[in-house]
Amino acid sequence: MTGRRAGSGAVLLAIGETMAMVAPIAAVPVEEAETFRVDAGGAESNVAAHAAALGVTAVWYSRLGDDALGRRVASRVAARSVDVSRVDTDPRHPTGLYVKNPGHGVTYYRAGSAASHLSRADADALVLDGIDIVHLSGITAALSVSAAAFLARVIDRARGAGVMVSFDVNHRAALWPAEAAAAPLLTLARRADIVFVGRDEAETLWGAATADAARALLPAVRQLVVKDGAVGATVFEAGAAVFEPALVVDVVEPVGAGDAFAGGYLAALLAGEPPAARLRLGHDRAALTMATTGDFPDPTQTRSSERTPA
Repeated sequence: MTGRRAGSGAVLLAIGETMAMVAPIAAVPVEEAETFRVDAGGAESNVAAHAAALGVTAVWYSRLGDDALGRRVASRVAARSVDVSRVDTDPRHPTGLYVKNPGHGVTYYRAGSAASHLSRADADALVLDGIDIVHLSGITAALSVSAAAFLARVIDRARGAGVMVSFDVNHRAALWPAEAAAAPLLTLARRADIVFVGRDEAETLWGAATADAARALLPAVRQLVVKDGAVGATVFEAGAAVFEPALVVDVVEPVGAGDAFAGGYLAALLAGEPPAARLRLGHDRAALTMATTGDFPDPTQTRSSERTPA
């Protein structure tokens, strides 16, 4: 790990849907694959898992169906040292599912899922005592009207409790088109303390083609992290901008890299690291994830990568 591990007193609460994830073991299309893994995959629980791997006490909250896939999801997330004790079980609605097709993206089967029925009442029931950072993403806002209300209320409660809000824009075109997502996601981002957004994502949503243009749209966000794929990432904080180049990686599957980056960055933040070290640890975790077809690296996996020239 780059930098020191977060202290045991640092607590991250990640909130959002996690689905059962089916993916070929080998990096080949679904039609050609002979063996598959059934794992857990979700942006927010991925962030929690990466932070937990770096010493953060990580808690995940969501809803799962009272079904075999839901139990498998909870078990897989817990196996990554994430506290799943707060997760609700929904007897009426199923656990969502998605299929990774290497080289061809993902297909979601999540309509009407348990997590899409999260509501404002669920947000009011959340216990925020002892939480240092609440991590959320724009995916939740796209799941349903009630889930969007849940997300807004969680931000209200966190801000009222003095808990730092981390928000990954995470626009998913399969859930809502850019023209529908742009305004709500910008409003949510402006209410957060820490924002993660891809440069291309900011351009698609808001016409912000550069990191500086994204900063101009979000001038009051305490820490704005603009990721630019294989180029690197920039954090804007306290009137300064710090850039850190990405690692050179043999990419097997890019899905999940953004979550890994956020998990590494937040772990370094909770450990008191300066901006450049936070970005470096984000890149390190993203590189590990891009070397596998899953959303989380195999614990026994090693990575062969190097830093791009400064």
